[in-house]
Amino acid sequence: MKKMILTMMVALLVGTSAMAQDSQNDSRHPAKFDKTEMIKHRTDEIVSRYKLDEKQAKKLLELNTKYADKMMPRGHRHHGHHGAGRPPMPPKGDKVQRREPPKDGGKMKERRKEMEATMKAYDSELKKIMTDDQYNTYQDDQKKMREKHHRPRSIE
Repeated sequence: MKKMILTMMVALLVGTSAMAQDSQNDSRHPAKFDKTEMIKHRTDEIVSRYKLDEKQAKKLLELNTKYADKMMPRGHRHHGHHGAGRPPMPPKGDKVQRREPPKDGGKMKERRKEMEATMKAYDSELKKIMTDDQYNTYQDDQKKMREKHHRPRSIE
C-alpha cells in the first residue's frame, strides 16, 4: 500500500514538473507574430519620440509598411519562432552535434550589404518626412544605438 501511494506521488510530481516546463517554454515564444502590429508599434514609437504631426505619421506608416518585410528580424521573416532563424534546441538527453562555422562568409557579406542599402533607402525617405531637427535627432539616436550594440571586441 505504501509503495503504491509513493509511486502515485512521484508520478504526480513528475507530471506537475513537466507541465510547469511547458508553460515556461510558451512564455518565451510568442503565440503568433503579427506583422501589422509590429509596423504600427514602430510607427507609433517614432511618432511619439520625434513628435511627428498627423500628416507625417500617415506618411511614416506607409513607409514602415513598404519596408516591413525587408527590415524585420530574421527569426520572424518566415514565421520562425526560435529567434534569429535558429532551429529549436534538441530534447534533453539527445546528443548535440556541433556545426562547423561557414567557410564562405560571402553570403553573410552580401546580406549585410543588402541590409545597409535598405537602411540607406529607408533613411533617405524618412528624411523627406521629418523636419531637419527631427531627422538629426533620429540620426543621433541611431548612432548611439549602433555604438551601444556594436562595441569593439577586446583582443586577448
